Amino acid sequence: MDFNRRHLIGVSVTGVAGALAVAPDAARAAPLTSALGRDAAQYGVRPGSPDDQTRVLQHAIDESTRAQAPLALPPGVYRTGLLHLHSGTQLVGVRGATKLVFNGGGASMLLSEGENNIGLANIALDGGGLPLPARRGLVHCLGGRDIRITDCEIMGSGGAGIWFEQVSGDVSGNIITSTASTAVVSFDAQGLIVSRNTITGTNDNGIEILRTAIGHDGTLVADNRIEDIKAGPGGSGQYGNAINAFRAGNVIVRGNRIRNCDYSAVRGNSASNIQITGNSVSDVREVALYSEFSFEGAVIANNTVDGAAIGVSVCNFNEGGRLAVVQGNIIRNLLPKRPAGTAPDDDAGAGIYVEADSSVTGNVIENAPSFGIVAGWGEYLRDVVISGNVIRKAFVGIGVSVTSGAGTALVNTNMISEAPRGAIVGLDHWRPVTPDLTSDGAPRFAQVVIGTNAVRG
Repeated sequence: MDFNRRHLIGVSVTGVAGALAVAPDAARAAPLTSALGRDAAQYGVRPGSPDDQTRVLQHAIDESTRAQAPLALPPGVYRTGLLHLHSGTQLVGVRGATKLVFNGGGASMLLSEGENNIGLANIALDGGGLPLPARRGLVHCLGGRDIRITDCEIMGSGGAGIWFEQVSGDVSGNIITSTASTAVVSFDAQGLIVSRNTITGTNDNGIEILRTAIGHDGTLVADNRIEDIKAGPGGSGQYGNAINAFRAGNVIVRGNRIRNCDYSAVRGNSASNIQITGNSVSDVREVALYSEFSFEGAVIANNTVDGAAIGVSVCNFNEGGRLAVVQGNIIRNLLPKRPAGTAPDDDAGAGIYVEADSSVTGNVIENAPSFGIVAGWGEYLRDVVISGNVIRKAFVGIGVSVTSGAGTALVNTNMISEAPRGAIVGLDHWRPVTPDLTSDGAPRFAQVVIGTNAVRG
């Protein structure tokens, strides 16, 4: 190789090297960006340090957000107090290996107020059981759009796990355990999905979809696994529910697996147009699927309930509760409050209860110690159709209010077997007051239209 060629190659290599060279100060000013985002260690964050890292973590969040880059947290434990999230903050960890541990320095671990486009992914958040103020979450977001918490683990919160107010976004694929109040709380959602989460061990409720006044909400609660929900504060149904929708209209609750709740699996209170479909429920101690108080419109369909005090209740016509379809549910192994075989005086052990403007069709009910299906409470009965249901082993197959002032019920084409007190019986509130209305010579009531039903045993 001649001199000129060697010289040209040397110049070329030197020029490329010079182009790639970065001054030390410039390197420090621009932290390295990986496939996940900016490395938190470049900002002085130290995984596994026993020290409080609130200050350096906050600096790393601020700087990476300013650069519009995710902040990547390497595997390790990070001890921290309150951290503020800004519009565009993205925190990314290594699932099962990156953990933030709360040290009690603040009312929450992560807080955003009026900030948008926030993302948390693959991070474990450990509240350590340290008490939080009332109405507070370990993750606390107020008034934000497109907030996404995905594939994270939230454990040991001393308040709620996640608390949202006026938020839109997505809470999906998370594991939330050992929560002192409720795992996920949403007030006045602006368009929210809560899906594919595993929630176990809460002291109030599993998921709460709430509004400050009755109105449209539209939250989708789908495909969650929710277990071991306690009614720690007591009450008469406010707590101990896997999913609780209060004043929230147009909420869809579908495909959830729910087990072991002190009260209900799904409780809609003053929640119009609620859809409760395709859920699998077992071992709940009160009404499994509930629509109550001031609502108009409920669809409760294609669920399975195995073990509850009541399978489905659609009630409070006295408060305006009306308009429902209860269809295609399998309900069995209901729990009595009174000894088996004695006359029921309350709704425990009933399969389905409805009051007004409702259709109850195509359900299968088995092992109901009191009633298979009940229509009406005293005078609170109007325009109920009960048809095409299969009822086996209920003390009373179908009970219909015949109290003065009660409205009309149509009972037709049902299959009722092994109902010792009667296939279809008139009620004064919960008390049977007539013989079996399908038997010869039984009294007739103008408001109870009994068609062709098959009765066996």
